[in-house]
Amino acid sequence: MNKKVQVIIETLVVGLLIFLLTIFNGNSSLDYIARDRLYQVPRGIDSKIKIIGIDEKTMEELGPVQTWSRENYARLLEKLNENDDAKPALVGFDILFAGNVDEGDEVFARAVSESGNVIVVNHLLYRDSVIKSGNGLIVSQEVDQLEEPFDSLRSVCKAGFSNVAEDSDGTVRRIIPIEKYQGADVKMFSTVLYEEYCRITGITPEPIPVDEYGRSIINYSGRPGDYEYVSMSDVLNGRIDTRAFKDSIILVGAYAMGMQDNFKVPTSGQQMYGVEIHANILQSYLQNRFAITGNQYILGLVTAVIAMLLYLLFRKIKLWQSLIIMIIAISAEVLLLAAVNNRGYSFSVIYFPLVLVLAYIYVIVMTYLLEKARKKKVLNAFKKYVAPEIVDEISKSGEFNVKVGGENRDIAVLFVDIRGFTTMSEALEPEQVVEILNEYLALTTDAIFKNKGTLDKFVGDCTMAVFNSPFDLDDYEFRSVCAAMDIVNGGKALEKTLMEKYGRTVGFGVGVNVGPAVVGNIGCDFRMDFTAIGDTVNTAARLEANAKKGQVLISDVLYERLKDRIEVNPIGEIPLKGKSKGVFVYEVTEVHKEDA
Repeated sequence: MNKKVQVIIETLVVGLLIFLLTIFNGNSSLDYIARDRLYQVPRGIDSKIKIIGIDEKTMEELGPVQTWSRENYARLLEKLNENDDAKPALVGFDILFAGNVDEGDEVFARAVSESGNVIVVNHLLYRDSVIKSGNGLIVSQEVDQLEEPFDSLRSVCKAGFSNVAEDSDGTVRRIIPIEKYQGADVKMFSTVLYEEYCRITGITPEPIPVDEYGRSIINYSGRPGDYEYVSMSDVLNGRIDTRAFKDSIILVGAYAMGMQDNFKVPTSGQQMYGVEIHANILQSYLQNRFAITGNQYILGLVTAVIAMLLYLLFRKIKLWQSLIIMIIAISAEVLLLAAVNNRGYSFSVIYFPLVLVLAYIYVIVMTYLLEKARKKKVLNAFKKYVAPEIVDEISKSGEFNVKVGGENRDIAVLFVDIRGFTTMSEALEPEQVVEILNEYLALTTDAIFKNKGTLDKFVGDCTMAVFNSPFDLDDYEFRSVCAAMDIVNGGKALEKTLMEKYGRTVGFGVGVNVGPAVVGNIGCDFRMDFTAIGDTVNTAARLEANAKKGQVLISDVLYERLKDRIEVNPIGEIPLKGKSKGVFVYEVTEVHKEDA
């Protein structure tokens, strides 16, 4: 597949994945967790909202709550209202006073009527059938019954339903401000509290945003236990100075686990009592801080386009640069969505970061695989020029550093040529000439690689090899001479073979020199060759030109480095073409490989 086409397809996949996950909320549980961490950050509770809890201490003194006379609640109201100049602004009972119990019912109803600032709860019973949205949220459920307070109480105060809406994971994140029952509106307990508080204080109530299903998302202010709470028994027994409740909104409700009025909330791993949830909802009303789910199509489209552009950028720049840009992009999205939530719109938060991280990982993997493939390709190419065992060793060690351009290195250079090749090629068929040439090239290549040299090039019937380039090679001077002797000695066996097959024979002349040279990529932008140039190379070529059949000639420089490890015949100083001064030359007759 064309690389450009591949990148375009990958980019479209990134965008499509984000768009579809966003509009269908593909992993709502994970998104809930992310939203809770981002949006449900406790902002500090309102000190005028206070809780009087029916706790273990109260039940130890008064007995199980289901055995109480409602006169206890009348006593509580009397305590709260005993100071005319320090009364609470509003008292809300998160307790369902359904049916009649005893004569204490009427006592409580009279106390509520005299107080004039009490709200109680009723309770909705829903049908079993529910309708869910695509992300698993229960969005519609028909009300079957409405449980009301006993008649005399209902006639002297307002009531609101205490039910709270739970998401698919059982967490309370939303409210239904108004439900429908028998064609009439039924308001939520917290909604009634807010409206009554506004009436008492002269504040104009603000409407809250609701989605198409009539629900609004609570922006919690506190965690479980954050709101100021006192035990109901302490108030009844006078252990609390009720003047502390002046102008406050008092919520009375269950504050013990055994009363089974506790729920999962997004601000904590601990469960929160229902009365605390209503305190959070009421504070959201007072501060006008609700949100609704925003248009996921717009978010999906915008984040998809941004992610596609970022993915294209990832494919062009370095990985560390991509990482920085990705972190900045994700941070920007998180901060922006948090700000938008505070202005009333809640959006899914995980899909842009999730897909962007996956795209980044994919780029890392592809970069690694492509680099691995490139190295493998280069290594395989080097095996054609360098001894395979050297390439394998470099591959294992990871030391794969060939300079682009040129560098000065001390190298040994070997040239070998066929003697009598031109005469032979004129007498034989072209196919036979090629076969002989291949036999010769195989011999020279094997000898070079066996001694860990680098095959530089073939020029007609001439072979050039270097030692200690492009990679460092130990004892390269001696290895070059060993390769030369292996070529000459191998040539003797090849001569016999060629004589038997073609009635013709060839021999090799070899020249070896050592010294500094420039090695690297030589050429132009459309054709380059990794080779060596310099006087050392030229001298090796001249030595080969002067070598007779079966002769290995080396320079005096190379001899000085190896004189204790080789046997030679001095040839004397030979004038070399292109050099103003002759070079003293030696013929190698034997090498002592046991010293290698």
